[in-house]
Formats: sequence, structure tokens, C-alpha cells
Amino acid sequence: MAIPPLEIPSFEHPAALAGPPIDWPGLARLLVVRPDNLGDVLMTGPALAALRAAAPNARIDLLAGPAGATAGPLLPELDGVLVGQVSWQRLEPQPGGGPPDRALVDELRARDYTAAVILTSFSQSPWPAGYVCQLAGIPVRAGLSKEFGGAGLTHWVPAPDDGMHQVDRSLYLLDRLGVAPVPPTLHAAVPATARAAARTVLARQGLSAGDPYAVLLPGASCPSRRYPADRFRAVALDLARSGLPVVVCGSASERELARVVSGQDEPGVVTAAGELDVPGLAAVLAGAAVVVANNSGGAHLADAVGTPVVVLFAGTELVDQYQPRSVPAVVLRVPTGCTPCRQLRCPFELPCLDVPPSEVAAAARQLADRRH
Repeated sequence: MAIPPLEIPSFEHPAALAGPPIDWPGLARLLVVRPDNLGDVLMTGPALAALRAAAPNARIDLLAGPAGATAGPLLPELDGVLVGQVSWQRLEPQPGGGPPDRALVDELRARDYTAAVILTSFSQSPWPAGYVCQLAGIPVRAGLSKEFGGAGLTHWVPAPDDGMHQVDRSLYLLDRLGVAPVPPTLHAAVPATARAAARTVLARQGLSAGDPYAVLLPGASCPSRRYPADRFRAVALDLARSGLPVVVCGSASERELARVVSGQDEPGVVTAAGELDVPGLAAVLAGAAVVVANNSGGAHLADAVGTPVVVLFAGTELVDQYQPRSVPAVVLRVPTGCTPCRQLRCPFELPCLDVPPSEVAAAARQLADRRH
């Protein structure tokens, strides 16, 4: 007689979700913590929508880093944005012997928040942020973590599988905290002033309202995520010669990169790098037929405004954690044994981005044709 396998129940740590249920409708001032880059903040959009529905009377503020804070005007659920260079997001040791984040603690205490929701990626810990919020006197502090970290969080939720998409990760946290689910799609409300600024910039480049065009975003937060500039240039020329005008965009610090990609006096290829803030860039992307971007904030911005996107996805991360899911998208990469490397600079020659420009341009044309 066969002995059936022993079924062992799954237990969670006794400190998990030990706090009382959160009275979401009763919250007066809610802080959402996500001091990361632009794309990370955009991926909090569904969680912010869920929180706004759960706490309709609360003031909701976002604590973000300088780059992520630029997404604030696009997220209608937010009432305000605090910009902070927090110690737990620094790559280098902080100079000086005093306690870090002291000014932040004072500011949070002065704002008298009633709850803080700390959103993290799979590799980040909520405990430093939880401790800062504890010092600031915020009574309810919630976050996800693989490890127990003491009293820094009043509502500790054990983390799900590392491979979960970042949008789903935030919604999982809220679900465990009693917040009703919402669709896991990105969104952005582009201000009318940003749309007007975008029309002005495009008109200066010879594009009228309604003209189809592609946007290329060759920048990224670190070199290991950047498809080579000469290959981006080849994509731009391919698209332009096939009849689809190309606008190369980026930040002010990416002007030289955009100049290399756009070239000199090439018909059908123009650059608008450094001419628009993030809401203005969102407006330009919203009017595009297709966007070609690295795995960066620009890809998530295209996703949020509803424009199809080709993503050149470096091997620094796992695709399933960050890929666009709200719009038609093509993700291009070369599988490598070193993926995911998490490196800022590739020690090799970016084999994970060894994608022929002709393949990139073909994917962009296909998405553009579907959109129009």
C-alpha cells in the first residue's frame, strides 16, 4: 500500500501582519515611499490608484528621488511629492559622522503622516525607510520583505517570489493589507500645458499635428542598459528612409548622445533632447506612432501614455519583472549566461544587446503600422 506524501502546511513568521487591520478610509495623511528612478515611480501608478480608492479622504504624498519625482505631475492620485536623497538608495558611503536622514525625519514628523506604505523592488529592503518613518512618529508603516526586521514596520508582509513583475509586487502588498485590487496597467495624465509645449517643439522640427512619427530614446540610467549609439543611429536612418520621421529625445544631459544618434542634416531625423521636461516628453510620446527605448524610464513612460514600444532590454534585469504590459510591445534581447548581472557597466561588450538595427527597425514599423 502506497503511503501518501506528507502535506506540510505553509506557515508565515508570527510577526507577519501582526498589526491590526488598517483603517484605510479613516486615514488623513498617507505617505508612499519609492525613492527610485522615473520608471520605478511610473510603475507605482496602479498601487497609487488602489490607495486613492481605499483612502478617498487622505492626502497622498510620494517620497521620491530627484529622477522619480519628475513623474509626479503625471500621477493624478498624488497631492504632493517630497524629493529626498535618502541614505538607503546611495551607491557610495555617505561622508560625515552624523546620523543620516536626520533632516528627512524632521520633515516627515512636521507633516504628521498617519500611515506610510513603502514600495520596493525584490532586491530592496523596506526596513531603513520603515525605521526613518518610525523615528518620524508615523504610526502605521507597511512594506514587503523576505526577512523580519523588528519594529520598523507595523505591518510586515512576507515578500512574494522575486520574479513577480514590479507592478504586481506593489499590488500584492496592498492586497495583503486589505486594499481592493485594481487593473495592473500603467497610466499618466498629461497636463494641457505639457501638450502645448510638445506641439511647439514638434512644429519647430517640421512636424504638424497628426503627422505620424517615431520617437527614439537612446538614454538610460547606466551604460550597461544602453543600446549602442551607432546602432540607434542605424535604426533612425532605417525608419526615416522608409517614410517614418524620427524624433530623438532625451534629457539635457543626453544632448550629445542624441546628436550622435540623429546625425547631421539627415532628412527625416531630428532631435529634441533637452527641450522638454518629463510631462512634455510624455506628450511627445503620446502622439507618436511608436517608441524605441532601452529598458529605462522612457519605456515605462511610453507604456503609461498608451504608445506601442520596442524595448532593447539589457541583461541587467529579468524581463518578466519590468516588461511593458499595458500596450503592444516588442522586447528585444540576446540571452546570455551572465543575465541578470545587475551591473552599471558591462565588463564585456554588451552581448545581451547584440541585436541587429534592421531587426529593431522592423519591429518598430510593425507596431507603428498596427497603431495607424
